[in-house]
Amino acid sequence: MALPSTFALVDGNNFYASCERVFEPRLRGRPLVVLSNNDGCAIARSDEAKALGVAMGAPWFRIRHLEQQAGLVALSANFALYGDMSQRLMEVAAELGHGQEIYSIDECFIDLTGLPEASARARQTRERIQRWLGLPTCIGIGPTKTLAKLANHIAKSAERKPGSYPARLAQVCNLLELTARQRDWLLQRTPVAEVWGVGPRSAAQLQAHGVQTALDLQRLEPALVRQRWSVVLERTVRELGGLACIGFEQAPAPKQQIAVTRSFGQPVTELDDLRQALTHFGSRAAAKLRQQGSRAGALLVFIRTSPFRPQDAPYARSLVLPLNPPSDDTLRLVGTALQALQALYRPGYRYAKAGVLLLDLQSGQPQAELDWGAPPAGSGRSQRLMQALDAVNDRFGAQALWLGSAGGGGGAPTAGCTEPAVRPWQMRQQRRSPRYTTRWDELLQVHAG
Repeated sequence: MALPSTFALVDGNNFYASCERVFEPRLRGRPLVVLSNNDGCAIARSDEAKALGVAMGAPWFRIRHLEQQAGLVALSANFALYGDMSQRLMEVAAELGHGQEIYSIDECFIDLTGLPEASARARQTRERIQRWLGLPTCIGIGPTKTLAKLANHIAKSAERKPGSYPARLAQVCNLLELTARQRDWLLQRTPVAEVWGVGPRSAAQLQAHGVQTALDLQRLEPALVRQRWSVVLERTVRELGGLACIGFEQAPAPKQQIAVTRSFGQPVTELDDLRQALTHFGSRAAAKLRQQGSRAGALLVFIRTSPFRPQDAPYARSLVLPLNPPSDDTLRLVGTALQALQALYRPGYRYAKAGVLLLDLQSGQPQAELDWGAPPAGSGRSQRLMQALDAVNDRFGAQALWLGSAGGGGGAPTAGCTEPAVRPWQMRQQRRSPRYTTRWDELLQVHAG
């Protein structure tokens, strides 16, 4: 007889802000926001910033006055640092149970089925993450993924907002230790919009039908929910009732498409600069494609001006080109992207954004075809070249080797330089902290007193 499922959700608190504070203790206790690409808007906020009323996605120019008025600190996104700290977090969190599903950069599900003393194990893991990495976390435990996610929300809220939930549930909340009456009480205090799987539109529709809380949603008839809303929401209702309907995936499902897009740090007018940008984007997309063992059957390229600059003449075009046979070869993908760019480019415009999307992704070896031109993708010389390219970049850094059309490596350092050459299409990151854990020349320096 199968054991009843037990899931834990480990979640880093204010993850981007917490990563910054690990290496800059002076930031602790101060309102802190992390800005998006080109320092446009707030994509992460510390609790202190939230207390100032800074909303997620708030444009920087609208909250900049808080620097002087309230001591707000704003930093450019440091994704190299966040990605490395995420990997370290996941490695420690994996020791909590016998299976791990990484859900996002700061969240993972852990399979605790059949393991004793789940709460004690969770507290020990949380303390280890805090001690070894300096990252605060909260852990929720439940018989389904949806309830584990809800338990994590309770653990966070009990710590951040005293009085919202019982203080003893702060940091680690295990719903399996509670009585049915206690669980119902918690669900009754949780707005339906906080339930995992209930989006803003569904929440508004549910509230219009009198479903205000997670308990109200749990008590709906699943068949009625499926008929009136969707099979996805029906699954959520069943999970709230304790029936595990969402499976555990230790390996993430392959992406159906891969996109690398970017808003430029300043307007781009020259075709050569766009070639460099799309070479960089296409190379990154190709590397991601090979990581998941797929090949692309089509490629989309787009370029556009900024819709927020009415003084600039508008232009936005895209082009999809097929890849026959499907390919994961950087040379072929970038070559196709540059072919599309040649057809799209028009002089006289101030381009603000471009991107490469890989479409019709396929797994496994391509079907053999008669082709009197290039050798089949993924075979012979092409495959060995891509393996060598990935091996060098994995060992020495993501831009140790690059295509010449990237014009200096798409931002890689030029000969004899420790800092990358600045390209017009590169992101504006005027407030980025050092990449402490991934760059030798940016390691944290500790001086004797």
